[in-house]
Amino acid sequence: MTEQLYPFLRQDGAGTDTGTDEADAGALLEEVRRSTREKAHEIVALRRAVLDRDGDRLTGCAARLARAFASGGRLFVFGNGGSSTDAQDVAALFLNPGELEPGEPAQPLPALALTTDAAVVTALSNDVGFEVVFARQLAAFGRPGDIALGLSTSGDSPNLIRAFEEAARRGMVTVGLAGSTGGAMAELGGGIDHLFVMPSASVHRVQEAQTTVYHALWELTQRAL
Repeated sequence: MTEQLYPFLRQDGAGTDTGTDEADAGALLEEVRRSTREKAHEIVALRRAVLDRDGDRLTGCAARLARAFASGGRLFVFGNGGSSTDAQDVAALFLNPGELEPGEPAQPLPALALTTDAAVVTALSNDVGFEVVFARQLAAFGRPGDIALGLSTSGDSPNLIRAFEEAARRGMVTVGLAGSTGGAMAELGGGIDHLFVMPSASVHRVQEAQTTVYHALWELTQRAL
């Protein structure tokens, strides 16, 4: 299977020096191992940095989310590209949570990803503009006390900015997950109630850290409830 996926790792190619091939493959595999270790160390360090800086703020945010849910609030989640699938993961996590611990069921909470309705997203994109695909949905569904959670690796997505502005106008609790320095999300006029920034220039490390953050928020919210 490895040879089928990575034919350049073959060690017995016809008409080649097998010893040289083995040496080249060994060097390549060692480089893969080195890169994997480096990436693992990077994400562990990033998660630790976010926890050290934002641990108390995560607990405070979860307490606010718990109050919103207890008062009948609903969670609306959104993002673009890879962050759109993360948004769907967040909604599924809150809506169909399984167990906190073995034998300890978690409470299902009302959550909806605004990225899943292709007809709505494409209609708004085609008829109005892609920058309104989330804001218009919040305008239709959002009420005071609901929660708007947006994910972006850059923090600069115009449609997220418009969505947060709409959510703020409607008295919703706003939560943002961004990367690097937070981008436009960090500079948003009126601010985002709870903004968590993953301080990394790597899209991959940012998304991995954001996954940890929203799972922590979910568990802390469950505990607070």
